[in-house]
Amino acid sequence: MPDPLVSVIVPNYNYARALGLCLSALRAQTYPHLEIIVVDDRSTDDSVAVAESYGVRVVQTPVNGGPSVARNLGAANANGEILFFVDSDVAAKPDAVANAVALLTERPEIGAVCGNYDPVPLIRDSLVEEYRCMQQSYWLIADEGRIYTMYTALLAMRAEVFAEIGPFNPRLRETENADYGFRLARRYEIWLTPAVRGVHDHDHELRVMIRKVFTRTMLHIPMYAQNPTFPGGLRSGPRAWSSVAALLTVLTAVLPLLLGPWWSVLPLAALAGFVACDWPMYRFVAARRNPLFVGYFVAMHFLLNVVMGVAAAVGFASYLTSRAFRRLYDKPAEAV
Repeated sequence: MPDPLVSVIVPNYNYARALGLCLSALRAQTYPHLEIIVVDDRSTDDSVAVAESYGVRVVQTPVNGGPSVARNLGAANANGEILFFVDSDVAAKPDAVANAVALLTERPEIGAVCGNYDPVPLIRDSLVEEYRCMQQSYWLIADEGRIYTMYTALLAMRAEVFAEIGPFNPRLRETENADYGFRLARRYEIWLTPAVRGVHDHDHELRVMIRKVFTRTMLHIPMYAQNPTFPGGLRSGPRAWSSVAALLTVLTAVLPLLLGPWWSVLPLAALAGFVACDWPMYRFVAARRNPLFVGYFVAMHFLLNVVMGVAAAVGFASYLTSRAFRRLYDKPAEAV
């Protein structure tokens, strides 16, 4: 049988600085039967010109609608038997497509294959990005194997499976991957594999990273509340509890000042719990970077976990008080 045609779909919004690297990496794939479709979500930078300079097909959304809308439009314009979604800030390794195709064709029970990233950014321009890239890389390494959510930055699936499950929910801009993974995992296996790999250009500004983490954490709460076994909730292990420990450290830090020095045992115990929850990750970082960066990494991770703890509290309050928030994931995705 001939190798299946793979439609590589690149959703993009204002990532011109990384888009060229993404498309160069796709042109260098070892898998020969590709069509590349860049779906521009009404960028205001020169993304379209960059894409056109690589000679790939470019389609545009009618208005800016978010990554779900862009991916759905790409799938609607695809001719391939396999859809390979690659975010425009990711440069896939040369064998990424070939390895994904092999897994999907050899194991029909697998509905989707997700990839991981190197622990260094695609464009190295800030310590914030260095932290985020290494943190995300480790978390994905720890999750490798069969998973019950979905990572969409590097994602391959058969077109027939996409048609069966339906499109990404166009109402979701931040948590569409978790929603789709939950739907897909009911019928097929999802695998996160190191065989599909890339290099990711994470956010390099602290305020952007904090905004995204806060929003995504808050919007996950209805899913966790309605599906307690969904990956990422408090039942998922130490990773989730590190946010609780970080927030408790902050909330109890004032006690020694108000009640005396003996009360310092509470924030110190909470801080020790925070460090213990992610101790394997800190060892991973220490094996690759110098002690100064390890200290920076731990401090950044503490800040991010405080943000996640606050976001979860806000999300829980919203879940209790807002019917619309509780029903965020109720309706099935609509076709675009």
